Amino acid sequence: MLVLQDFEALTPNLLARTVETVEGGGCIVLLLSTLESLSQLYSLTMDVHSRLRTESHQEVKGRFNERLVLSLASCPNCILMDDELNILPTSTQVQNIHPLSASVGAEAAGTSELRELVESLADTQPAGALVGRCRTLDQARAVATFLDAASEKTLRSTVALTAARGRGKSASLGLAIAGALALGYSNIFVTAPSPENLRTLFEFIFKGLDDLDYKEHLDYDLVESTNPAFGKAIVRVNVYKTHRQTVQYIQPQHAAKLAQAELLVIDEAAAIPLPMVKSLLGPYLVFLCSTVNGYEGTGRSLSLKLIHQLRQQGAKVEGKAPSAEDGSGGRTFREVILRDPIRYASGDEVEKWLNGLLCLDAAEHIPKPPARLPHPDDCQLYYVERDTLFSFHAASETFLQRMMSLYVASHYKNSPNDLLLMADAPAHHLFVLLGPVAPDARALPDVLAVVQVALEGAISARSARASLAAGQLPQGDLIPWTVGQQFQDADFPALSGARVVRIATHPEVVRAGYGSRAMDLLRQYYEGGLAELASDDEGGAGGGAGGGAASSRAAAGDRAAQAGSLLEEKLAPRASLPPLLVALQDRPAESLHYLGVSCGVTQELFSFWRRAGYRPVYIRQTPSDATGEHTVIMLRTLRSQDLASDAWLDPFVADFRSRFAALLPAAFRAFPPALALSVLDPRLAWSEAEVQAGVQGGLALAKLDGGELSPHDLKRLQAYSANLVDHHLILDLVPPLAGAYFAGRLPATLSYTQAAILLSLGLQRLDIAQVEEALGLPASQTLALFNKALRRLHAHLRAAKEAAVERTLPAPKPLALLPHAQDLDAELDEAAAAVRASSAPTFRPEDVEEYAIRFGDADLEEAVGAGVRPGLVSVKVDGEKTPKKKREGGKTPSSRSGIKSGGKRNGTPGGPKSHKKQKTPA
Repeated sequence: MLVLQDFEALTPNLLARTVETVEGGGCIVLLLSTLESLSQLYSLTMDVHSRLRTESHQEVKGRFNERLVLSLASCPNCILMDDELNILPTSTQVQNIHPLSASVGAEAAGTSELRELVESLADTQPAGALVGRCRTLDQARAVATFLDAASEKTLRSTVALTAARGRGKSASLGLAIAGALALGYSNIFVTAPSPENLRTLFEFIFKGLDDLDYKEHLDYDLVESTNPAFGKAIVRVNVYKTHRQTVQYIQPQHAAKLAQAELLVIDEAAAIPLPMVKSLLGPYLVFLCSTVNGYEGTGRSLSLKLIHQLRQQGAKVEGKAPSAEDGSGGRTFREVILRDPIRYASGDEVEKWLNGLLCLDAAEHIPKPPARLPHPDDCQLYYVERDTLFSFHAASETFLQRMMSLYVASHYKNSPNDLLLMADAPAHHLFVLLGPVAPDARALPDVLAVVQVALEGAISARSARASLAAGQLPQGDLIPWTVGQQFQDADFPALSGARVVRIATHPEVVRAGYGSRAMDLLRQYYEGGLAELASDDEGGAGGGAGGGAASSRAAAGDRAAQAGSLLEEKLAPRASLPPLLVALQDRPAESLHYLGVSCGVTQELFSFWRRAGYRPVYIRQTPSDATGEHTVIMLRTLRSQDLASDAWLDPFVADFRSRFAALLPAAFRAFPPALALSVLDPRLAWSEAEVQAGVQGGLALAKLDGGELSPHDLKRLQAYSANLVDHHLILDLVPPLAGAYFAGRLPATLSYTQAAILLSLGLQRLDIAQVEEALGLPASQTLALFNKALRRLHAHLRAAKEAAVERTLPAPKPLALLPHAQDLDAELDEAAAAVRASSAPTFRPEDVEEYAIRFGDADLEEAVGAGVRPGLVSVKVDGEKTPKKKREGGKTPSSRSGIKSGGKRNGTPGGPKSHKKQKTPA
């Protein structure tokens, strides 16, 4: 029997954790304080409600309490009692509660199949001793499967165990680890979201070691954590019976510590982000366990994606020797499912009631998509009236289960407390995307996507200044307080906005455009594009639909209180309720300035929100402990009459990009280059006119020490651009070049891959090997693309330097072009006459008469024929004979003979060559 007394402190998570401890079909008793009517529980102020209020949204409506009280009528083993121990007549089923025999649980566990399995393994150790401790046949088979995989010792197997709560998953893992120790495994690592989740697992490790005759303090000892956050949980077991063996707990994000692992056990894997689970897989034996529903936080991403992938890979290598070198490829895969409960019998009424109340089994009831998928443009977004959704009507319950099934299928972590947030949080609103609905349709429509938003902002300036001055952020209003603190802006919290808490699409129609369609319609709705009615006071920041429903709830409670005493009251769902689905045209929208989202930054999610028009303004520098991802806040402005322009977001985005680029070498160094490039969103294509304008305007480029690039730096860049030196020579210049380029100060057109390489080397300070691994490119191609990028940047730098030098040169004197005072022909005639007049006296014939040759042909023949010596020619000049040696071949050049027309040689006058050569007689 479980007795819950403090109803005000009850939460869905606490309810699930405590009710599931009841064994053997027990009874749940809720003790209530003095009440005049059970309907007063609907408006009862719960302790958790204080965390749901914000400054601009104070009114909390107890919709979850109403649904909880109404659901008690369907549970035959739940009793409501007042403080005088009077049983309240919530249902006639309380009259049929009978005591159960103590042997019921034993009979359920001691089946004949289990006994046969235990007897068959009695002589096989360590399996025989460990299987004998199992309570159900499913659990015994699971332990046998684990031990069978461990006995192979191939270290290439993965065994996945999935089940609901109360089926003995952690106990099976603990017994399997004890068996692995007996089989000689030395390095065993266990991981879970928190070591507190491993209490049962370590408990059954010790029980298994005891069954195998291990003695505590002699053969093994345990180590408790000294971390106060872990609450003295066991984190290590040292075994030294035959040789040194350890069972060590590690956190999921510390996958690098698994280098020497032989066996890795992952408990509650569904509560760990899927990328982190994949990073944990490696060349060792893996035992993987997950809860498909429960309060720890569950998600179907594990079973829908990872297990499906492992199942396909196991089918490929079945019957073949594994040869893959990575952690997940080439592995054999085994899957075990536990269905039989241990604490209670199958089909227990309390478990059935709890699963229905908290939607714990929603993952098993995912509706099929419509047979004919509508086009996203034909779908419409509808507002979900929460008063009707949580009214416990049959149709509302079915619709709620469908919505929760999409949540569980789309998100890695869900908990029952999500229901309380959906139902009671005053700032939260729900929307669903539906296909075309026929007017005469009587069935519930197919839900294609679910959107949950939270209204934030509208914070007074006084509260904003006080909180920012004190450095303390109040509860709620995530985006206003975070952005206001990061930018130290006390005006931003005064803006009104809506944060998208969740968006989930049907798992079988992902990437079909339904999520984008839902976000586009949501934007149009809050911009007033879908409303047919003008906004009034009911559509303020703290308003919205449901006011009439709240008054009807209060009126119904008053009528119930006046109808009779507490013992005579009959509980039933309210009849006067608004429609479950409201068209957006029929509901006035709140006046907002922006839409925002806060989520873990991954390439897929970031690309989705960027396509929707959202821009980042903040990324957390440390990864989240729960997800291992950095949290990003992205905003999109909305058209509003309160603001003159929607450009108010641009300074926030510009400042964020500058800070992000500065932190890339440190906090964000592990970002994939593609993701970092998407966050920076630089301009990669420039027109020729823009390039020339940037060159002529000057390129401000400074090195890390603040100095400008020297001529020697440019020479180094020129040498690398010409492939004369190695890239190591200019690595010190890459950071300032990358900083200037991604800031838009160095206009050059680069390809996406070239920009990614420049970002990795210049901003993230990675080496070439790391860039090759991140981009998946060979070394030669990476260096070639890097060289092309720097060649282009160097060309712009050189052109800018030349333009700067040209600007320092003295400007030439401008020439004044005036018309001629005289006609051109007349001026030419005048100039020709002047030339003739000046040159006429110079060429008079009488002036050169003295240079005339005084002899004729007869004189020359006489001189030649006078019988001179062979080889000599005598020429008579002014009555004298000058002998000259004859040139070889009978030719005498004028330079050797000394005869030149119109000139002198050695003072001897010459004249025109009027003589003829004659052969010298032999």
